[in-house]
Amino acid sequence: MRRTTQSAEETRALAESIGRLLRPGDLVTLSGELGAGKTVFAQGLGAGLDVAEPVSSPTFALVHEYAGRLPVWHLDTYRVHSLDELIDLSWSDLLAGGGVVVVEWPERIAPALPPERLEVRLTYGEGDTREIEMEFHGERMRSVVTALTGPGEPG
Repeated sequence: MRRTTQSAEETRALAESIGRLLRPGDLVTLSGELGAGKTVFAQGLGAGLDVAEPVSSPTFALVHEYAGRLPVWHLDTYRVHSLDELIDLSWSDLLAGGGVVVVEWPERIAPALPPERLEVRLTYGEGDTREIEMEFHGERMRSVVTALTGPGEPG
């Protein structure tokens, strides 16, 4: 599924609608260049998951935890250089924690990503526009994309 947003607010709103559909155990990955809107998208996911506090980039902390309708763990894996470092972040505990995991820079940990996930790629367009491509992996994420797009629209 591909969407074009015209502003950060539209990007956030799209992500919020996805956040409302997420359930325990769901994983969303966010890819894109610096400044492409990954954190804005994560903020929208947080809003859809009823996170009350501001969602910020976990660049230096690597993981931020938020309380909402479900626990939300937001990871920035840009500075993760090995799977051992990922293990040190309690990766398997996060995946089994009954919340939603959001990963920025997932390409850094690709071998450790579970097969069931929603991949979101953000790229710059003209001005404040963003091209947002979403690819589902697994039946659970197919149902999220179908709920978002409707049954007749291609995912």
